[in-house]
Amino acid sequence: MEKKKRKFPHVYVILFIVIIVSALLTYVLPSNQYDKQVKDGKETKLIDPNSYHAIDKNTVDPWETVLSIPKGMQEVASIIFFIFIVGGAFNIIQSTGAVESGIRAMVNGLKGKEGKGSDLKDALLLFVIVAAFACGGCFIGMAEEALVFIPMLVPLAIAMGYDSLVGLALALVGPCAGFTGAFINPFTLQVAQGFVGLPLLSGMGYRVVIFVIQTFIAFGFIFWYAQRVKKNPKLSVMYEIDQGREKIDLGSKSAFTLQQKLVLVLMLLGFAVLIWGVIKLGWYIDEIAALFLIMGCVCGFVGGKGPSKVAEAFVEGSTALTVGALVVGVARAILVVLSQGGILHTIVHGMAAAVSGLPPFLSAIGMYVVQILISVIIPSGSGMASVTMPIMGPLATLLGMTQQTAVLIYQFADGFTNIIIPTSGYLLAGVALAKVPYEKWVKWYAPLFGIFLVVGAVFVVIAQAMQFGPF
Repeated sequence: MEKKKRKFPHVYVILFIVIIVSALLTYVLPSNQYDKQVKDGKETKLIDPNSYHAIDKNTVDPWETVLSIPKGMQEVASIIFFIFIVGGAFNIIQSTGAVESGIRAMVNGLKGKEGKGSDLKDALLLFVIVAAFACGGCFIGMAEEALVFIPMLVPLAIAMGYDSLVGLALALVGPCAGFTGAFINPFTLQVAQGFVGLPLLSGMGYRVVIFVIQTFIAFGFIFWYAQRVKKNPKLSVMYEIDQGREKIDLGSKSAFTLQQKLVLVLMLLGFAVLIWGVIKLGWYIDEIAALFLIMGCVCGFVGGKGPSKVAEAFVEGSTALTVGALVVGVARAILVVLSQGGILHTIVHGMAAAVSGLPPFLSAIGMYVVQILISVIIPSGSGMASVTMPIMGPLATLLGMTQQTAVLIYQFADGFTNIIIPTSGYLLAGVALAKVPYEKWVKWYAPLFGIFLVVGAVFVVIAQAMQFGPF
């Protein structure tokens, strides 16, 4: 009798279990909190590390546990609708045939006149994409902004003989490498340095080295996996699912029309406006979604689609992402429960206290582990900085560590985990747009996650040994 293969639980099942456990913890753990610091008569986002105190017990009952899900969806409504709008807008563009024709022309061009593939050309293309996203993560904190490229990267990767995971990895792992080795990022590095009183952008030399190494690790792993899949497609964890996708026929003789070329030009102009808006105007989710809505409609009309066809393509693209979009709100419910029960700060304080009892030699690694665990319940980079750095900063001094090392640890914990934990809205949005099951992504990323963690630990130990300062 054939042994039944054990199936990985659906991501909704995992999240529901975590929500229930979080609610049960509100009955076990004491409710405590830190007060926010007050400056010039106004409450800031920064907590006062000396204000930890007990608050009234507020257990989360079964009704409130269920209620946390719609509340969570409300809190991250912008991300949920961002997924719907980007998915719908990109489906309009795809319905013109411009993306398919453009990818076909580019991939066939890479193969050369003889039709033979070139590993060197493939490697160069993948490296340029990874490096570009890594720079985006390093300089402007690119994360959610990279998601809009996923619907284009996935068919590109498949057309090159890879799988959908390669396309998704380019948009997730590239920014991750940039985040963790960032030497400029205003949303994580500079926020954390400001919280502990370090000169902004200090410690750049060591971080540049980390950035370069992290980028090459990210590229090396993606390229290694991509080449394996190209040689034997059945090695892909997405093999069966990708077989059901519509693939680009590279041998098609259909013309690359002027209309389609104009659509691609408009799309590229849209991406240029996106980069300008993010850098110069501080655009975020809402502005990017609005831009894509405009871009999708304009490209649809230029591509020969009438108003009704554009509307139908938009609805079709949005509908396909319903399961993935709503999971973002379900994940947010975990933070809603922990905050409502008053145990979020209790957990953070308890983890920090555990580190304080470690021998000096293990203190840096201990703090590294604690920050990684905290990032699971506080996936927001700036949010984790505001909660943990006021605690970890003074604690680092007591443990004989520099503030710069504490910031570096925070960077690693935030960057490495954001693309594997089921509480990360950014990750769940990405797998939804790529139509890749969460468990498949975890299976693919787990080995690289392990490599990142080990390399990060080495960097932390080196930082501790050289007393990484504000240079």
